[in-house]
Amino acid sequence: MLKRWILDLAYYLDTSKSYQRRKRFFYNILEDDKNKYKKYIDLFMAILIFISVGVLIREVKHHVDDHLMFFSNYVISFIFLIEYLLRLWVNSSVSKIIVARAEHDTFLHREVNLYKAFKEVLRVKLAYMLSPMALIDLFAILPFHHELRLLRLFILFRVFKLFRYAKSFQTLSSVLATKKFEFLTLGIFAAIVIFISSVLIYVMEGNNPDSPIETLFEAIYWSIVTISTVGYGDMVPVTHEGRFVALLVITAGIAVLAFTTSLFVSAFTEKLEEIREIRTIEDVSKLKKFYLICGYENVAREVARKLSKSGSDIIVMDENVTRVEIAKKDGFTALNYNPGRVESYKKLGIDIDKNVKAILCLRENDIENVYAALTIRSISKDVYILSLLMSDVNRKKLTFAGINLSVYPQELVGLITKELVGKPVAFEVIHELRSENADVKIDELGITQRIVDNFGTVGELGNKEFRVVLLGIYKHKADRFYFNPLDETLLEVGDYLLVIGYGVFILEFEKYLHTKVKNG
Repeated sequence: MLKRWILDLAYYLDTSKSYQRRKRFFYNILEDDKNKYKKYIDLFMAILIFISVGVLIREVKHHVDDHLMFFSNYVISFIFLIEYLLRLWVNSSVSKIIVARAEHDTFLHREVNLYKAFKEVLRVKLAYMLSPMALIDLFAILPFHHELRLLRLFILFRVFKLFRYAKSFQTLSSVLATKKFEFLTLGIFAAIVIFISSVLIYVMEGNNPDSPIETLFEAIYWSIVTISTVGYGDMVPVTHEGRFVALLVITAGIAVLAFTTSLFVSAFTEKLEEIREIRTIEDVSKLKKFYLICGYENVAREVARKLSKSGSDIIVMDENVTRVEIAKKDGFTALNYNPGRVESYKKLGIDIDKNVKAILCLRENDIENVYAALTIRSISKDVYILSLLMSDVNRKKLTFAGINLSVYPQELVGLITKELVGKPVAFEVIHELRSENADVKIDELGITQRIVDNFGTVGELGNKEFRVVLLGIYKHKADRFYFNPLDETLLEVGDYLLVIGYGVFILEFEKYLHTKVKNG
């Protein structure tokens, strides 16, 4: 009967949405650094720690107010006890362990062995309770029994709890953890040197009445102070033999110091890029709305530049390290993640539906764009996705992948050709545009306020001086394209110039438009 009651309770807790929601809530505010409330909990706990330590220091030579003492000994200890129990609760799921054991035994057609289930629960919980941070949490609660004055010294363990709440300390410990073997080797070397030098200096100086080193403890103290290169000067050897030992210890101390410094430097150098990536992800998670660009090639670079000018936040994601570095040099936040992998979006730690305005798949490779679109759609069904289409035969593939809009560059050529029918423009222009290997390019130049300040009309642009042909102008207000506009056509912010020419000439012309200043 008791076994059935335990199993029913385990299944109920494991399937209860309200129970799991509450447990997940406490887990998030205690353990999840991305949770928006966790930083307030951490700050509150840090304040309690400083209050406890302040009371301990004040109590040494001054009387502490009884109410403040009660708050430190009971209230703060009780809060830490609640925190400890909550962490113990959310660390693992007892109900899941029991349910897993029940399903395992049922599958093998044998009676459910609750003894093994509880044994596993005890093992998991003890593993957490004996972890360094859990032990610190436990010791921080002991001052609750304030009648034993010795236990009040455990208040100092509350200082170590700061390591749990300060992420910088966690980052530091994770960096140093990568060099555990090297630090262990260094520690063994230093311990051997300290042991040998302590014995030697004690043998050399112990029987000399003029020597300050009279006990083995004093010899160990002297060795540690000397090898650390601190050298207080309160104890110095007086015999020649003792001074020779001191020379050896000082030399070893220099080696230990140099080795320690090199370990710290190499550890941080190796983890620096990872730390920067973590910092970048944290900055991304703080953005309210931004455009996510998958791939950073020629088209993506131009799109990112224009979006940036409009004041939009942009995040670039590309699996190619070189392209990521180019994006960073262009001033954009870029991550070396593969847009076609679900793990990349999980690492970002964002809600795509809430934080992303649109996702732009701008790889100049249709297959890569399809993979990225399929991955994104597996995460979000509603986010708007725009994709570059390099070959019209792949249009259906992109549509099936969930793309909202495909941009096919050759379609623009077709639209222009339609406008040119019956116009006095050389056939060679259209031929050059259709040629994939041609150096001649077509580009859109947006009219900004600075260009309007510099040039009032089309005739003032001077594009012929740069060997750039002006095909037409798109008037934003009229929502119409004008082929071969008159020189008197006014330029307005939001208009677009459609130009043809060699790429290098177009770049020079655009640079000229933004840098020229009219003479007063």
